[in-house]
Amino acid sequence: MKKPDFGTAYSREDAAEVIITDKPSPRPRDAATLILIRRDQARPRVLMGKRSGGHDFMPDKYVFPGGRVDTQDGRVASYSELPEIEEKRLRYQSKRIPRAFALTAIRETFEETGLLLGVHAEMPRKAPAGWEALYEMDIAPNLEHLRFIGRAVTPPYRPKRFDARFFMAEAEKILIDDRPPLDGAELHDLQWVTLKDAMALDLPNVTRFMLGEIDARLTKNDDLDPPFLRWTRSGHSTDRI
Repeated sequence: MKKPDFGTAYSREDAAEVIITDKPSPRPRDAATLILIRRDQARPRVLMGKRSGGHDFMPDKYVFPGGRVDTQDGRVASYSELPEIEEKRLRYQSKRIPRAFALTAIRETFEETGLLLGVHAEMPRKAPAGWEALYEMDIAPNLEHLRFIGRAVTPPYRPKRFDARFFMAEAEKILIDDRPPLDGAELHDLQWVTLKDAMALDLPNVTRFMLGEIDARLTKNDDLDPPFLRWTRSGHSTDRI
């Protein structure tokens, strides 16, 4: 698979929008996404789903599970914590505690797919908002297997903007069981697809870019520093954290 270059992460329409629009840019909201990898077949597969056509943000596009960080996410009890290197990278130009992003990715994946990520362990009786179902099942999030692989900020002058952190994790290590993902209100047509087949879907540009990052890590065993994609007044900018 050809790895997308940094310039393909945003479209020409995005660039034109920056040039012709003088409206105030909405402030990006923190978000987190989880890319689950399965290695139980000849080629690695990733979990993707199609966003509802009724969404005002990326309708009908295939994406990974994910969503906005909630205030309560950082307060959730977990079975393990992120590796130190991942915490350090997540602190870059961010005031939010690193574990909040990882926990958001786990919560959103559960809400959008029904998949259980973590281990069975006795949980506190009182759950933070949004975590009641997992606490009742005594499922503790397990953060040690999450790897931070990239960050991207939605281009300016979009109706909604997100500052998204992308994680990857091996399904065999982080999932409690082999239950199939379930379609819901946020995502449908959930499926495990090879990286090649994923590239043939109708994808947001940033999703396509992150698939290239996944490919580099899986096929070349590259330990890459996470890319940070964002817009400035002079155009898009990319660094590695």
